Amino acid sequence: MDARIDYFGNALAGKVMKHLNSAGAAVHAAIPVTTQELVKIRASQINGCGFCTDMHTKDASAAGEDQQRLNLVAVWREATVFSDAERAALELTEQGTRIADASGGVSDEAWANAAKHYDEDQLATLISLIAVINAYNRINVINRQPAGGYKPGMFG
Repeated sequence: MDARIDYFGNALAGKVMKHLNSAGAAVHAAIPVTTQELVKIRASQINGCGFCTDMHTKDASAAGEDQQRLNLVAVWREATVFSDAERAALELTEQGTRIADASGGVSDEAWANAAKHYDEDQLATLISLIAVINAYNRINVINRQPAGGYKPGMFG
């Protein structure tokens, strides 16, 4: 499988990615890296983005994440390996990613649960992180960016 265009080599796409990467970099300190990677993995799974799923499972593993937890992200509701805060972040991720599937968007219950575990800056981080990974997912899915070749740190 080949990408439709060389998105990473395209000058205009490079400008877009520079801004998207800056937005992504702005949110990296407020919540644990492991939670961030779980959020990115779950959104990428929902959106069918193989490239991002490959990237973020490898990044999570390189950051010390346990393989069992990575194996269970897609079925986090049934898994006992996630904290209540991680579960709240994963629920917010799912509802925020599937926003078009629900006429009300993110439920008040999911928001209230997340707010029990995260302060306002952390909630802003989660909202932004979910939005940014969904943008990356859409770019890669539309372009049919192949998965499997990512190496942790290859984008700097």
